[in-house]
Formats: sequence, C-alpha cells, structure tokens
Amino acid sequence: MSLSSVSSKAVLSNPLVLCILDGWGEREESSNNAIKLATTPNWDMLVKTGFKSQLEASESAVGLPDGQMGNSEVGHLSLGSGRVIFQSLPRINKAISEKTLLENPVLKDLIETLQKNKKACHLMGLFSSGGVHSHMNHLRALIEILNAQGIPLYLHLFLDGRDTAPTSALNDYETFFDGLFEHLSPDSFVHVASIAGRFYGMDRDKRWDRVEKAFKAIAYGEGVRSSSPLEALQLSYGEKITDEFVFPTVIGDYSGIQEGDGLLCFNFRADRVLEIMEALVVPDFHFFDRKSDPCFSKVVGMTKYSDHLMHWMEALFLPEKLDDVLGEVISRGGLTQLHLAETEKYAHVTFFFNGGREAPFLGEDRILIPSPKVSTYDLKPEMSAFEITETLLDALLKKQYDVYIVNFANADMVGHTGNLKASIQAVEVLDDCLGKILKGVQETESILLITADHGNIEKMENEIANEPDTSHTCFPVPCILINVPTDKRVQGLKNGILADVAPTVLDLIGLSIPDKMTGHSLLIAKGR
Repeated sequence: MSLSSVSSKAVLSNPLVLCILDGWGEREESSNNAIKLATTPNWDMLVKTGFKSQLEASESAVGLPDGQMGNSEVGHLSLGSGRVIFQSLPRINKAISEKTLLENPVLKDLIETLQKNKKACHLMGLFSSGGVHSHMNHLRALIEILNAQGIPLYLHLFLDGRDTAPTSALNDYETFFDGLFEHLSPDSFVHVASIAGRFYGMDRDKRWDRVEKAFKAIAYGEGVRSSSPLEALQLSYGEKITDEFVFPTVIGDYSGIQEGDGLLCFNFRADRVLEIMEALVVPDFHFFDRKSDPCFSKVVGMTKYSDHLMHWMEALFLPEKLDDVLGEVISRGGLTQLHLAETEKYAHVTFFFNGGREAPFLGEDRILIPSPKVSTYDLKPEMSAFEITETLLDALLKKQYDVYIVNFANADMVGHTGNLKASIQAVEVLDDCLGKILKGVQETESILLITADHGNIEKMENEIANEPDTSHTCFPVPCILINVPTDKRVQGLKNGILADVAPTVLDLIGLSIPDKMTGHSLLIAKGR
C-alpha cells in the first residue's frame, strides 16, 4: 500500500539509501551467532570494500538505563531524530523513585473518579522484567499506589517470553507476588483476573482473531478458566507452550469489566497495545463483534499510544516534542523521500523514525508491504524481504526519490523465535537482498548506508540457562558506507551511536545539520 504524494523526480545526482537491518548486532563469537554461521558473500564483500564502523545501540547511548538492551522503537527514534532521547523507561523509573508519580494529575484524577463511584481499576500490560514494552516494577508501584487509596484491582497480565527467557513467567510471578503481598494490608483486593501470552494480547499485525481471544477474557471473563495463574502456567509448560503463547485464560471467578470501572494500561511502548486498546475503548469498533460499547469511567495509558486513542483516554507521561528530525530536514531542503517496510516494522520506519509524528512530511511517500500471515516467522524466514527489495529497486532505478529509508525485519523477528536454523536462513535471505540492492545502488550512482537499530540474531542461545535466547542484546550494531562519490572526499567512518546516523545522512546529501541534533557526522573526510 502506498500513500503517494510525490510526483517529481529526484533532485540529488547521488540519491542515498539508508538500509536498517532490524536486530542485526555485532558479536565476535561464532557460537549460536546466526550471522557468523550463515553463508554471506555479499555481506562479507560489503564489510571488506566499504567504510565500516560500529554504533552503540543500547543503554545510555539511546537514553536507556545501564544494562538495558535497545529496541526497535528507541532505535528508530534515535536514528531518525539525531539525538539521545531520555526514554520512557528511565522517565518512569525516576518518577517512581522520587515519588512524583503519586502527584501525577492524570493518576490522581483516575483515583478520585474510582473512589467517588466505588469502582475497580483494571491494570493491563506486559508482565515482564525485559524493559522493552513495560516493566514489572512499574506495575508494582501502581498496585501499591492504587491499593493505598482503597481501589480494588483486577490484573490482566500478558506474558513475555520474548524479551525475557521463554519460561521466565513462573518464577517471576512467584517472586513478584510473594514480595508484593508483604507490603499490602490483609484486606487488600488485588486479583489476577486473566493471563495471556503476548502472542494474543499484544499483536500489532491486524490478526484480530488473536486479539479477540484476549479481549473476551479481559472484557467478559470468557474463555479457558483456571483456578490460579500458577496452575495455568504449569499446564501450559506441560504442553510445551512457552510464555509468549499461553492461551488467554480467565482466573478464578472473574466475570468481566463492570460499568464504571477504570482501565490503566501500564505498557509504555505503544505499538503492541494499539489493537487491544482499540478493542477495549473505541466506540466505533468493527474488527470483531462485541456485546456492547466500552463502559469505562476512565481510561489511562502509561504513555500516549496514538492521536486516535487519545480521544478516549489520557496518558501519565506525554512524549517529548521532537523538531528538526531527519525526515523534516530532508523535506525542508526540498528533497523527496521514501519510507519502506513490511507490516511488522512499518510504524518504526515512519512514526518512530519521524520522532512520533503520524503524518508524512511534504515530499515523503510511505509504502507498506504486508508481512506474511504465519504464526511465527521461523516458518517463513524470508518474511517479505524479497518484496521489499523489489519495491525499493523499482523506485531507485526510476530515480523517484532523493532518500530511501528501508527496514528489513528478518533478523529481529526470526531471531525472536529462538530458532537458530531459521535465523541462519533469514540472514542468508538478507544477504541476497543486500547483493541486489548494491547492484541497484551502483547502477544509479547512489550512496548506500547500512546499519541496524539493535542487536538480536547474533546471539541465539542463553548458554547459562541452556535455552534459546529470544531477546535483544546490548551488542553494538554495524555501520557500513558504500559507493560514496569521490567528490565527498570520505576516507572512513568513526565509531559512534545511533544518534550519529541522521547527521551523517545530512552530511552525505549536503544539507546542514540542525542544532537540535546532538549527534555528529561519522564521516572521516580529507581536509577536515
């Protein structure tokens, strides 16, 4: 699908292709490293003949706490904005540690509404220590605050197993709740009402049949029922079903949301709660049948999830407004740009890359290639990479745009399955695509800049736990520059951080780097 607004041809004599290999990190060891174990003649040649450096893509380099792995949202924000942004995770951590969360006006309003109406609050989100979409420490803080105000709490927990170990939920659950109840009064009402693998409750690819199952458990208390979360987890593990894929399960005698209840979603990352939130709060909903329209008295999210959803909800933490991002500077410079990805990463290469802006800039086109309809991407490691490559080359050979920003999802999405064999196949597919892109770049005298947003596929096993490693990593990512015209006088690339990519692109296409970009050009050029 194309949102086409551009009819003019490219202005630049040397267009630029920014190729983002999502989830492609740099790790020296070959063991369980899908990149090292794959046959990659094109990648090997690019590394050998291009200018190459490494970029830090985790922790403080992208505005995250020490030890925190990067992710696609944070990575694309950093790549597109050209600056280090203090991310939601540390912002919320700071508010909790400094006890300013207690004074948040949106949270106070939620509490007052529920106290006045003597209603319960439904806390929904990813029960995880991964820190990618949520953090269980945030859930704990919210439980303690709301419980202290006498609010009955129903918890709807999506299980991770993707940004955490595949079967970590059982131990995390026991540790979390044992410690929690020590701090709550005996008459507290904190009930886990439903659990579900994120496969169901956090879909982002319009697989509404999955979302409907999670929705019915939350909204109506309908579906598989278990006496406790621990029983449900033990039964799932006995059937070789890991956390991510646990079927939506209603716990105990939970019977659904009551009119006037409140909803607080504690995920701070937007992309994987858009669908379940739409099902729960939007009146004019038509993707599956609901018994009735939403009946919440108040709906709150940890952060702003979308302009659309903000018609029916509020956010505890609003995003920082970002001006002078790469897409805006390109547009202001009178140049055209194409943003291209498959469904799984479309939001990242558009909304997040553009600093949280939903509408395209003037001169910006977007093309969405549908992701394949499979349950897990190890069943189709190529995903839609070949279609993306064909679409890119078609536009490039016709010289339709000045800048091309393209995301390949394979290394991240197949890496998340923990399937090493399929991940090796995914890397080899990407290698094939890179070879084709290189030929197109050379034919059109374009510049090719290759990087990634975070690591993943370079480490496929947790050697300590002796189980698949399905999560992101803290390893650096590559940065390779190919086919630079001699008049650019480039003789190398510096090591840096993701925020340095946008200034580098502007340097290569001859546009001034705005002051709001705190990153620096990576180019090592003669005479500088």
